[in-house]
Amino acid sequence: MIKHPTLVAGGILGAFAIAGVGLVVLTNTLTTERIATNQREAMLSKFRAILPTEPVSGAPLMDNDPLQDRIQVSAPDLLGAPSTEVYRVRQAGQPVAVILTPVVPDGYSGPIRLLVAVKPDGTLGGVRVIEHHETPGLGDKIEERKNDWIKVQFDGKGLGQPAEERWLVKRDGGDFDQFTGATITPRSIVKAVKNSLKFVAREGTALYDRPAMAADAAGKEAS
Repeated sequence: MIKHPTLVAGGILGAFAIAGVGLVVLTNTLTTERIATNQREAMLSKFRAILPTEPVSGAPLMDNDPLQDRIQVSAPDLLGAPSTEVYRVRQAGQPVAVILTPVVPDGYSGPIRLLVAVKPDGTLGGVRVIEHHETPGLGDKIEERKNDWIKVQFDGKGLGQPAEERWLVKRDGGDFDQFTGATITPRSIVKAVKNSLKFVAREGTALYDRPAMAADAAGKEAS
C-alpha cells in the first residue's frame, strides 16, 4: 500500500522532468533560430545600404542571396586576416558588386571590421564599419550613425578616383579627411579600403566565377 503512491509520485516527477527538458530544448531551438534570422536580416540591411540602386525605385540591385553566394579568400597582406569572406551580389545573373569583410589590424584601440562593396567597374558602392573598439567621441566617428565621414569619404571612389598615391589622409598629404584629435583611425581605414580595392582589381572576374561555399539557411558554412 505504501509503494503504490510512491511510484505514482515518482512517475509524476519524471513526467515533469521530461516535459521541462523538452520545453528547454524547444525554447533554445526557437531562440537560436530567431537569433540567426535577426543576424541574417541585419547583415542584409547593411548590404543594401552600400549597393547600387535602381534609378527609378531606389531599390538595391540585388535579386540573389549574397549570404549563400559567397566565397572565402586568403590575402592577409591586403585584407588584414588569414581568411576573408567575400559576398557576391547579382541582379538577373549579372554581377552588381562584391562585398568584402576586411579587417583593419592597426586601429587605435584594436582591430576594426569593415564591409567594403566594390562594383564591377572598380569603384566603391560604399564602406561600413561592423565592429570596432575606438575611443568614444573621437575614433568612433567612423560609425555612420554618429558621423557621415564613412559615407562622404568613400562612396563612388576608386583607385583612380583619386590617384592611388592620394589615398592618404590630408595630414599625410592625401585627399581624405581625418578627425580632429584622431588621425590614426581614419588613416588606418583609408589604407584598408585602398587595399581592398587593390585586391579586387588583382582578382578581377574570378571573384564572381568561383563556386560558392556550401552554406546553411543562415548563411553559415555547412559542416
